Amino acid sequence: MFPAIPSPRTPGPGSRRVPLVGIGPNSTPRAGSRRGQSLGSAVFSPVLFSPVSRRSSLSSRGTPTRILPHHSITESVNYDVKTFGSSLPVKVMEALTLAEVDDQLSVHIDEGGWACLVCKEKLLVWKITLSPVTKLSVCKELQLPPSDFPWSADLVAVSYSATSGEAHSVQAVAVMVATSEGSVRYWPSLAGEDIYTETFVDLGGDRMCRFLTAVQGGSFILASAGSQLIRLIPESSGRIYQHVLPQGQGMLSGIGRKVSSLFGILSPSSDLMLASVLWDKRRSSFYSLTSSNVNKWELDDSSEKLTYSWDLHRVLKENITDAIWGSESNYEVIKEGVNIQYLDLKENCDGLLILAAAWHPADSPCLVYYSLITVEDNGFQVSDTVTVEVTQYNPPFQSEDLIMCRLMVPDFSNQTACLYTESAVYVCSTGTGKFSLPQEKIVFSAQGDGILGAGSCGSVPILFSRNSGLVSITSRESVSLLAEDMEGSLASSVTGPGNESMVFETTTKNETIAQEDKTKLLKAAFLQYCRKDLGHAQMMADELFSHSDLDADTELDRAVTQISVDLIDDYPASDPRWAESVPEEAPGLSNTSLIILHQLEDKMKAHCLLMDFLHQVGLFGRLDTSPVRGTLMATRLLLCEHAEKLSATIALKNHHSRLPDLVNAAILITLNKRGCDIPGSLTPADVFFREVSQVDTICECLLDHEEQVLRDAPLDSVEWAEVAINVNTILKDMLQAANHYRQNRNSLYRREEPPRKEPEYIPWTATSSPTGIRTAIVRQHGVILKTVYPQVDSHLRNTLTEQLVMLIDCFLDSYVSQLKSLDKSSDQERYDNLEMEYQQKRSELLSALLTLGQYPCAASLAEKYCDFDILVQMCEQMDNQTRLQRYMTQFADQEGRRSSPSQAGQLRGRSLVHQKWRWASTCLSFCHAFCC
Repeated sequence: MFPAIPSPRTPGPGSRRVPLVGIGPNSTPRAGSRRGQSLGSAVFSPVLFSPVSRRSSLSSRGTPTRILPHHSITESVNYDVKTFGSSLPVKVMEALTLAEVDDQLSVHIDEGGWACLVCKEKLLVWKITLSPVTKLSVCKELQLPPSDFPWSADLVAVSYSATSGEAHSVQAVAVMVATSEGSVRYWPSLAGEDIYTETFVDLGGDRMCRFLTAVQGGSFILASAGSQLIRLIPESSGRIYQHVLPQGQGMLSGIGRKVSSLFGILSPSSDLMLASVLWDKRRSSFYSLTSSNVNKWELDDSSEKLTYSWDLHRVLKENITDAIWGSESNYEVIKEGVNIQYLDLKENCDGLLILAAAWHPADSPCLVYYSLITVEDNGFQVSDTVTVEVTQYNPPFQSEDLIMCRLMVPDFSNQTACLYTESAVYVCSTGTGKFSLPQEKIVFSAQGDGILGAGSCGSVPILFSRNSGLVSITSRESVSLLAEDMEGSLASSVTGPGNESMVFETTTKNETIAQEDKTKLLKAAFLQYCRKDLGHAQMMADELFSHSDLDADTELDRAVTQISVDLIDDYPASDPRWAESVPEEAPGLSNTSLIILHQLEDKMKAHCLLMDFLHQVGLFGRLDTSPVRGTLMATRLLLCEHAEKLSATIALKNHHSRLPDLVNAAILITLNKRGCDIPGSLTPADVFFREVSQVDTICECLLDHEEQVLRDAPLDSVEWAEVAINVNTILKDMLQAANHYRQNRNSLYRREEPPRKEPEYIPWTATSSPTGIRTAIVRQHGVILKTVYPQVDSHLRNTLTEQLVMLIDCFLDSYVSQLKSLDKSSDQERYDNLEMEYQQKRSELLSALLTLGQYPCAASLAEKYCDFDILVQMCEQMDNQTRLQRYMTQFADQEGRRSSPSQAGQLRGRSLVHQKWRWASTCLSFCHAFCC
């Protein structure tokens, strides 16, 4: 990987500030000043950007043959700046050609693959086509509502129908636009250019409208310059319902503005200037960035809840000031005069990313220092940890009104960032990752040229240039998103060293390709995607798995599954200890880290990149089924299983560091059962943690070791009880890590189109074989209650019971997932048999808790999984008729609600709840009669 250019404020290992010489007589920096040479003027400095200085081991890697006929737009040392995709639609080219020099044009590039050009009173909307092959692109011309102010692409939003099978077809795309004054026009479908609805948003004297954003459920949020937010919800009747988002409710929130000003408190619209808004569709959260706050709302289809309002200026001002001027001898004086302006808000895998500009008027020359601040959103609050990366882009200060830089984050999964103005883009990194891209300012200086808008497509940064249209920016060295040696090894596994271009040329031949070769070629396409060459990856995928090939989808399932397994079971070939242990036919997806935990984290990142690749090139929706454990499973769910096992393995590795004796003993038992040899240069842990796909085999072996200790160790020894508690903890954490990933990353593996019928889903956490997870939980349940529980004190009994409840919860939840996957209408007998098995196991596990008098634990599980029998038994044993009556009322209320398998209480819908309710009512009547 390239050595990162030191930031002007990056001093050495462990810190991200470098002592450089300061500038100007009014700030005489001593050695160690954090301000350095500006890139605002020295854009092409050979000292700062020498391509020779950037060479590393990657330079020996062959660069793949480029077959896309894109031409360069402007000069750059480290990046290729080229036209992107196919030619612009005729209407767009005409609009650009006929526009006057002083016409205010702007462009919105939507991540869904559509672009919008605002040109005078017209809005042109078209589908971005990745392929450079000439093709008629869909382009719609819409008439904007009248306005006395210039129209802006910031007030254009595109929404996609969630119910459509063709998520990005013309029929599924809706467009809403607004004017600065508040006139709103909504097209429910691009298929009808003349069918629209209008409304007006009265801002009540507030400043003009600033941003329009598509959010949850096909609705939109209109934001004013004074931070007023209006939710716009189009209804089927043609009406657009609107309401104001809730604001913070302080202790003086009900008093008037004049009175509140006496206390120094201003109403939200008084002084706050809106800088940016952000929609996080993964968490259904909406953010606003003002001159002093970051506000967050959680949204559903029709309502909003204010989660927090964070005073960022109070927290960040000192951090930013210290990062830039902290080494100055007169820092205490300087910091009082520093001005900071917050410009934009985005997010990536590390958290929220804020672009800020800071300047000190007394500096000579006075420069504007652009900084990227990363803060972590913990859900209901912002973390105290703040990372400030001061970029090398610091142009001279001219006027506060001319600070108009904006931020683009092309790829959520890494730390690349692009700052852009009307005339230039500045590529840099956030400073929170292991590696940094070369920092460079790329100027669009041709006569009449300029940047009209920016966005991303397939994680590639895309700009819209007035002269050149859509333009992509990619690293000239094709820096891969994969770990450095993993990427190089993947390339060599495809064709062998030094012959990388051959594999890409084979995709142009219309000949039958063997399955093994298709897997290699799909790996090659994946490699191109990781190198940010989406166009090439798309062409290879299209040629490999043509829609006209009837056998293509079956071959696709096999190839994708094999690549995924190769990733998670990757041999760490670059680890010198593995040098003689890697098979000659190993898949060749090597990993850079010598530390097992880092190897696992790199594998997880590679898996996520594979999923992104499958979605981006359109292969994910074509996945069908794959064989696993003697049956068929939906391939999408098998891919999720691989990531779940990675999560469980990471949890196990963390316990390996804390409990080495226990985990090592279980690892040895596991490897012996598998018949694995352990090379002299490796430890058993190296061998075991390499093969992630088999991580579940350790669960049985943990119990083997536990039972041996319980037999051999004295009852009064510390080890005797500890081994049971530690085994419980490991099993619980592994299963919870897997379940947490399954639930929180569900959207990554979910189909957008209406789901086709899929086989019964039996998660790896629900296997019932002699070595399966369910078998292990039932076995551990018996060991704890029969052997350990009777021999320990009350404190340890409470600990054991809490752990057991969590294991039982995982056990029963796996049945819920399995039952939910079954189609009762087509397989009633299988459903009934599985449900009977589930009810029997549930009763056995919970009855044991009742027997021990662990009523709170039994009640929590019985309530969650609606075991009426256990609840009635518990109330009878406790002689608590009030509680029984409450349960009857509670479940009677549930009868009218929609069934929810995720709550595990409505597995058979209303009919089952009704039967149970009648049965519980009978039991209550009997209890009353008996008592009387």
